[in-house]
Amino acid sequence: MKRVFQISIFVVLLINILPFEGKCQVKKKSTDKLVSIFTNPPENAKPGVLWEWMGSNITKDLEALKKAGYIRTTMYSLSDICIPWPAEIGKTPHPEIIAWTEPWWEMVRFAAQESNRLGMDFGMHNCPGYQSSGGVWITPELSMQELCWSKTEISGDLNITIKLDRIQVDPRANIIYPVLNPENGLVEKPVVEARKTFYKDIAVVAVPSEGSVSIENVIDLTGNMDVLGQFTWKAPKGNWTVYRFGHTTMGNMIQPAQWKAAGLECDKMSREAVGFHMDHIVGEVKKHLGDLIGSGFSHLLFDSYEAGIPTWTPKMQREFLSRRGYEMTKYLPVFAGHIIESPQDTARFRNDFNTTIKDLYRDIYFKTVSEKLKEANLDFQCEPYGGPWNQDEVVPMVNRVMVEFWTSGSINNPFLDLTIASLRKSGQNIVRAEAFTGLPDNSRWSETPHWLKPIGDAAFCAGVNSLLVHSFVHQPFDERIKPGAMMGQWGTHFYRTQTWWKQSSAMVKYWQRCQTLLQWGKFAPENINISEVTGNIQVKHILRQSSDTSVYFIANVSCKSGSAQCSFDVEGKKPELWDPVAGTMRTLQNFKQQNGKTVVNLPFEDAQSYFIVFRNKITNLEQDGNTDFLVISDIQTINSEWNVSFDPEWGGPAKPVIFKKLQDWTENSDKGIKYYSGTATYKTQFNTETSGLKNKDLYLDLGKVNCIASVKLNQQDLGIVWTAPWKVKIPSGLLKNTNNKLEIEVTNVWSNRLIGDEQEPADTDWLPGDYWKGLYLKEFPDWFLNKEPRPSKGRYCFSTWNYFTKDSLLIPSGLLGPVKIIKEISIK
Repeated sequence: MKRVFQISIFVVLLINILPFEGKCQVKKKSTDKLVSIFTNPPENAKPGVLWEWMGSNITKDLEALKKAGYIRTTMYSLSDICIPWPAEIGKTPHPEIIAWTEPWWEMVRFAAQESNRLGMDFGMHNCPGYQSSGGVWITPELSMQELCWSKTEISGDLNITIKLDRIQVDPRANIIYPVLNPENGLVEKPVVEARKTFYKDIAVVAVPSEGSVSIENVIDLTGNMDVLGQFTWKAPKGNWTVYRFGHTTMGNMIQPAQWKAAGLECDKMSREAVGFHMDHIVGEVKKHLGDLIGSGFSHLLFDSYEAGIPTWTPKMQREFLSRRGYEMTKYLPVFAGHIIESPQDTARFRNDFNTTIKDLYRDIYFKTVSEKLKEANLDFQCEPYGGPWNQDEVVPMVNRVMVEFWTSGSINNPFLDLTIASLRKSGQNIVRAEAFTGLPDNSRWSETPHWLKPIGDAAFCAGVNSLLVHSFVHQPFDERIKPGAMMGQWGTHFYRTQTWWKQSSAMVKYWQRCQTLLQWGKFAPENINISEVTGNIQVKHILRQSSDTSVYFIANVSCKSGSAQCSFDVEGKKPELWDPVAGTMRTLQNFKQQNGKTVVNLPFEDAQSYFIVFRNKITNLEQDGNTDFLVISDIQTINSEWNVSFDPEWGGPAKPVIFKKLQDWTENSDKGIKYYSGTATYKTQFNTETSGLKNKDLYLDLGKVNCIASVKLNQQDLGIVWTAPWKVKIPSGLLKNTNNKLEIEVTNVWSNRLIGDEQEPADTDWLPGDYWKGLYLKEFPDWFLNKEPRPSKGRYCFSTWNYFTKDSLLIPSGLLGPVKIIKEISIK
């Protein structure tokens, strides 16, 4: 499936695994490359996005992405909305921008220039839509082909002169998924005129009408028919069936492209068709971006294959003979249901035919694409699964192999492990992934960074080490228009209009640290045993090795806390714990080494993860007796009242509100708070007794946070808290005895404001989507186009897709606490 920029580095988030002072602290040496890349991840360790340009509305998003820590974009040019079929939103502001036309290319060139300026990697899908390889430039002759036939029953022992009519196939497209027909508004397999008009003959074959057929009794009569279909034959005695075999276009269209950009899929088994498609798209790239190839524009993507399996190509008979060693014409009646020779022989032919299709996809589709892109100095990026080929054979031809994982319950798809295994066999290291693709049930403007973390961690443990998040939809409107343009049915909302977009840089930094270590060295078969698991947590892991250094990534991918005993197949080296959330590193003290293994007990908070690194030899077996995971001791619960400010521009109260105690916004009687989405600032003052706290490791524990927070204490920025454990370190000497000023900015998700808007009268028209409940914008309203005040005064959001009704469930929001000052105690 499937599904423009600058981002700054953010403040490091601190959690419970923080460096001890003194001899336990890992020293950062400039000569230690592993430490260096973990501390300052290189550019290639940064994630990217799948960048959706929806319909005619395109703008600049690149600076926002660069600032947040992303490095690459792969652009799709799609229809206005995916429902999941392509659909058009009426009264589009820029109808002149159609994919692969000159106005569109101007926008692509601008994006490439901006990517070059920002030092970012930019590429795009090889045709409009995300499926698969084709366009308006593909004629029926060059499109994916379908074997078809007509049949005529004959009683033999006489001379026959008749006309064999060619088959009239169903004019509706032979496609896997139906589409929204723009002519009648129905979701259906559309009529393709070329299926009425385009046809090429293959052969005329006669077989006995009944029973299994000996190959000697299959008669090739191709030469007995003229170009007009006139057929003459002296038929032997008996009942015969005469087949006129031919082929026509499958009528398979690329999708979900704009209607004016939609065309036929090219024939993947024809050198002429694939070569024509590649020459066209590479020629267009060179024409418009030639000076930017390699410095602003780098690759073309071929997404996961959903174009169906063709049953013919013009040179199939020649290719079959060359590859299988026998002529296939007399076996054509097998496709009409006949058994030739025996069931075993018939099955052998079908297997040989399917193998030939696999061979042609490998030797023509993948090889031609690979060669044409290499000649053009462009990388071949591909999700090489789901189609009629052997993955092990095609993966070596792909420069940038991609997999995908979804947010729906499990990261796995049927091809993820197989594709990663093929990639490793080919000697490649980078496993790029279309990441966090979401179904509407899971991605309803309700996603949070903490919810996403264990899903991404599970993918890391499966072998993924380069994320392309799905999706980042361009936002062409005024900054006040939020959430704005949407892809429709698919994807998690990684938009620059997200409520938590600014704070998400902390999560991106986490990904950078993980990816830099997971790209380092080589993948190694796992030699770790997980036992004594408590809390019903689920622990996954993966190992990277180089020379005499081992790096284990270990993640609790459940939403529970617990612990696990981890036994590593390593001896004689110190285990170090590197925390990719906090960016800290320290040597563990409490471990056992026995029978060639190192055993460490690891506690895990909800969705917590670590790197355990073995690189330094043990020079002193004597340990200092400190615990590795310190005991928490409460010092003070902050029970003072809170002054909470909401943004009135998004429906919040005009003046700050006093919270006597922390509470869920959705339970507030004030509708401006109940339905609020965005950031609210909590302020309070408190006194604390600082005597006896000098040189103590102090932290501010936020308790329950929905969904992300930024913390300041006495005007000092303490960082972003986005995942468990929900706390930040308090620098030594920052606390005062009196008048400590605490400020916490808390951001929730968009869903509540969108539900609040549904309490108000509608001022846009909607049409129903398909598959899942939801609505898409019928047309851009006049008040929006003319930048006039909204008719419905109580509405604040504008979007091209609507998941909600007035009765939809609200998402718990705000700071729930309790907020505490805590200390950690080392026990001898």
